[in-house]
Amino acid sequence: MKGRTIILDHLGGREAAALMVDGRLEDLLIAGDAPPPGTIYRARAERPLKGQGGLFLTTPDGPAYLKQVKGIAPGTMLLVQVTGYGEPGKAIPVTRKLLFKTRHAILTPGAPGLNVSRRIRDEGERDRLLEIAHEAAGGRGLGLILRSSCEGADAEPIAQDIAAMAGLAAQVLGDAGTGPETLVEGEGPHALAWREWSDPAENVTAAGGFAEHGVLEAIEAAADPEEPLPGGGRFFVQATRALVAVDVNTGPDGSIAAGLKANLACARALPRALRVRGLGGQITLDLAPMARKDRRGFENALRTAFRTDPEDTILAGWTPLGHYELQRKRGRVPLAELL
Repeated sequence: MKGRTIILDHLGGREAAALMVDGRLEDLLIAGDAPPPGTIYRARAERPLKGQGGLFLTTPDGPAYLKQVKGIAPGTMLLVQVTGYGEPGKAIPVTRKLLFKTRHAILTPGAPGLNVSRRIRDEGERDRLLEIAHEAAGGRGLGLILRSSCEGADAEPIAQDIAAMAGLAAQVLGDAGTGPETLVEGEGPHALAWREWSDPAENVTAAGGFAEHGVLEAIEAAADPEEPLPGGGRFFVQATRALVAVDVNTGPDGSIAAGLKANLACARALPRALRVRGLGGQITLDLAPMARKDRRGFENALRTAFRTDPEDTILAGWTPLGHYELQRKRGRVPLAELL
């Protein structure tokens, strides 16, 4: 099956969406039990955590944790947004930097300025989009980022997206409630797929699409920690309570460059392997043996691979034992918890 296909279906009674590219599962979204990222609360500040620079908040969905707080007294009502999924038994991670996202635009209250995605390189197109943004958002005092999906799009749907998000932002920022409340529900997998997977694709919405298009088999394969690599190598992705461990093996290749080839192939395949498994947090790579002079090339390959990945990932660097560490946003529910 060639091309891009977006399949909207359900898995085990949960709303789910899959992106297949040339017959391979490239991305997978499954609804979890916790509030999804993007949810906005009016929350009440509770006790600060001395020495940790954060405090707990009370929300309708349970305790939340806010980092980098200063001068917030207990009892203060705050507007916060869910940033990801917390570890089991831990508070919901939130931030005070609210973002209002739609298919074509991201509104950034508190960060003024009109910007266009760097993926849009044509100067004439960038100028056209900035004109649309000025007309649609001018005078609202909100920051605005036009996403890559705007390239070639008509002005009307872009302006409608901006107006809808600006109206929602005004409603939320003008909230005058007095108790913890959910102000905006985060988007589920179907809405998120429409928003984020904006490149041209065939859309399948009929029930049973996962079975018909091979998604169920791909999910079963993703539940296995092993990922094959070209040339017979492989790597294993295994989540523990503390971190995600990635072990790279060269397989039958006994050449001098076997370790480097396997590590470069792992760098290219790792973002997808983490996406479809819904893994984040601290990630440690136990790489195949390679010369120190090859480390820079590996880092460049890893940086290129994660550049287009939707989850924020920090390349932390090398450990004294020669492992490589990443810090990745927990933006998905781990697949192992849902199957």
